[in-house]
Amino acid sequence: MADYRLKTERSLIDYLMDIGYTRTKVKQLMKHRAVKVNGKAAKGIDYLLRKGDTVSVRKDKKESKTIQMLGIKIEYEDDDLIVIEKPAGLLTIASETEKTRTAYYQLNEFLKLRTPRSRERIFIVHRLDRDTSGLIVFAKNEKVKQTLQQGWKEVEKRYYALVEGTPVKKEDEIMSRLSETKSLKVYSDRHSDGAKLSKTKYRVIRTGCEYSLLDILLETGRKNQIRVHLSDIGHPVAGDKKYRAKTNPIGRLGLHSYLLMFKHPVSGAPLRFESKLPRSFNSPLLA
Repeated sequence: MADYRLKTERSLIDYLMDIGYTRTKVKQLMKHRAVKVNGKAAKGIDYLLRKGDTVSVRKDKKESKTIQMLGIKIEYEDDDLIVIEKPAGLLTIASETEKTRTAYYQLNEFLKLRTPRSRERIFIVHRLDRDTSGLIVFAKNEKVKQTLQQGWKEVEKRYYALVEGTPVKKEDEIMSRLSETKSLKVYSDRHSDGAKLSKTKYRVIRTGCEYSLLDILLETGRKNQIRVHLSDIGHPVAGDKKYRAKTNPIGRLGLHSYLLMFKHPVSGAPLRFESKLPRSFNSPLLA
């Protein structure tokens, strides 16, 4: 299965064209009643799909493929890499308890569905926490994966963070060494020689009565780095109970990866991908 979330309601034909069908092919499929939405034959190409809908496309009388939208949106794809926008609540890769409801699994299934005879697959370059939304890049072969990872320090990575309160300094750099407990909680550690140096820059964009919106530049890429550093200065990410947040105004972690800038691992051409601020982030700032 391949799963994609549409930012707003979107027509069936637009969705099918997004996953590789031509307009002519879509019309042929509709004519032969080969497209179903939630198990029922689609009535028209302009039908509006909503999050959670299941779209099935029958390739022939003996074969049927099912696509269930879990919230992934493809932002860019070529022969070497693929960039997606992941929704909050979806794992990047499998855990001990969840194997298939992950961005990695769903994208691999999408490639199999689109070109069944191809051996095309994706490779993990980096990750986002389950409850963080936003941009992730995957490689399409081992060489590209290694090239991207080797140059990952040079990639510009920016996030929107909705935090509790308002930092005294409107712009600053937070720096500490991070360690991890046996229970997998990351913390700033002044004593351990094994702690990893971590740097996070922030700038206050907007403020409300109880919350602020920050622009975060990730200078190093440690696990939970942004969450720990913002908690350290007394302004935890909203909804981040693990790192001392007291409120959850948007029903999710207030962290969104909105910008990735890097050179193409093969051509060397500059690439820039940017995602809009989630609408839900605005509500607490206006209250």
